[in-house]
Amino acid sequence: MIEAKRTKGCVYHTAYHIVWIPKYRKSILVGKVAERLEILIHEIADKYGFEILALEIMPDHVHLFVSAHPKFAPATLVKLFKGITARKLFKEFPELKKKLWGGHLWTPSYYVGTAGNVSAETIRRYIEECQGK
Repeated sequence: MIEAKRTKGCVYHTAYHIVWIPKYRKSILVGKVAERLEILIHEIADKYGFEILALEIMPDHVHLFVSAHPKFAPATLVKLFKGITARKLFKEFPELKKKLWGGHLWTPSYYVGTAGNVSAETIRRYIEECQGK
């Protein structure tokens, strides 16, 4: 179960299941790119105070289960994760630009769902089963 978090002026219990894909659903999230993407996602979470509850990077999509202070709208979370990772991955892996013409790593769309205690465990279990844990 996800524990309620406390800040100076807020007690919250939020969890978002976010899924996004590379442009043209290309299977580019493999090897060193996938490893670096995972590190970047954790760095972003640490910087902004988000808690990564589960993460699965598949060759053609990302599943992220994250808890964040309610001052961050789900769209803001997506913008941060997609924007920062795209910029850094393109810089570190310039060959990605050749596979993804048009200068965009991620599609503009994404999926986001909210989860309560019961469904949070279901989502975490689903993501972990995708990893073979």
